[in-house]
Amino acid sequence: MILLSHPTANQNVRQTALALAEARLLEEFWTCVNWKEGGFLDKYLPVPARVRRELRRRSFPRELKPFIRTFPWCEWGRLLSGQLGLTWPTRDETSPFSMDAVYFSLDNRVARRLSSNQRIKAVYAYDNGALESFGAAKNHGMKCIYEHPIVYWRKVREYQREEAELHPEWASTLGALGDSEAKLARKDQELALADVIITPSTFSRDSLAGAPDLNAPVQVIAYGAPTVNRHLKAAEHSAQLRVLFVGALSQAKGLGYLLETARHLERQIQLTLIGQRVSAVMPEQKVLERYRWIPSLSHDEILLQMTQHDVLVLPSLHEGFALVILEAMAQGLVVITTPHTAGPDIIDNGVDGFIVPIRSAEAIEERLTRLLMDKNLLADMKLAARRKAEILPWQTYRQQLGEMARALIQ
Repeated sequence: MILLSHPTANQNVRQTALALAEARLLEEFWTCVNWKEGGFLDKYLPVPARVRRELRRRSFPRELKPFIRTFPWCEWGRLLSGQLGLTWPTRDETSPFSMDAVYFSLDNRVARRLSSNQRIKAVYAYDNGALESFGAAKNHGMKCIYEHPIVYWRKVREYQREEAELHPEWASTLGALGDSEAKLARKDQELALADVIITPSTFSRDSLAGAPDLNAPVQVIAYGAPTVNRHLKAAEHSAQLRVLFVGALSQAKGLGYLLETARHLERQIQLTLIGQRVSAVMPEQKVLERYRWIPSLSHDEILLQMTQHDVLVLPSLHEGFALVILEAMAQGLVVITTPHTAGPDIIDNGVDGFIVPIRSAEAIEERLTRLLMDKNLLADMKLAARRKAEILPWQTYRQQLGEMARALIQ
């Protein structure tokens, strides 16, 4: 039986929990907040709608409820600080309610838990949240399953340093440049303790080649697509191409290159940006005002927005996977992304999407112009994208993950 741990439990973590539950391998699922949508607090707590939406993101399907254990205090402090506009409690790694503090607090709680449950045979944890629990697991003869859903930190730092030199005006959005040496050393220690490492893409796996003391096998198990939208209506004819970006407004996502493209094609495209600012400096407010900008939406609302667009552009410098790629394809969008994502594992270039070089506004513009000029190509690629997503469901991910976990603990 396996203990799964993650503080915020995003979509891929939930699918991992479901995979282990379906395989009858899940003993406990530790996270920070388990919000009961439709419960008393959800109905009557006097909070703004945006706060309620954020809390509802922390609700879980009923299949997982028997397994969920929570350690919420540090995460509640982080969320409350954000709602009150307080920055000092979350400012940096050492702040009491920082994201790092949330990860560390749950990691320590899980480490203590391992000594009191004799049924646990393995611990499944994630980057930056596994060191203490893995150390305790080793002391109790348990296996350590490490999911590395991102790009290895040495490669991330390399790309972000290069970008800061090329475009210093965007440097404030490149958060990895501020990571402490202690945090980075912790990540390497976690990798060294793992019995198996799971990555979601070939690019993520290959980035680990430079990790020291890496002895565990690295296995790629790709994330899946949501249910494909089979009821999309033909879009009304529009001379403009409806272009969407989803993600943090950071140069790590290549946003500056998309905005450069948008300036050149301003009268030919409608650009929507969905994502939070990570810097008060960039992008400039006057830039955001030129386009439709939505800081935050629920997952279902993002999928709905996707159905109202033609193309998703995600020109990232580094992504372990980028779930938004398959989410967009399932809604019938043509995706333009880079080889530094899961794009090459998913997309047949020129058939159901486009792979463009990183740092190339020119390549993005060329692909968008091609779709603008050829509406038949756009329609064919949108259909092909949906078909691709249909053969890459979450069910396949869950099955592969369950098989891996069972083989490890037998």
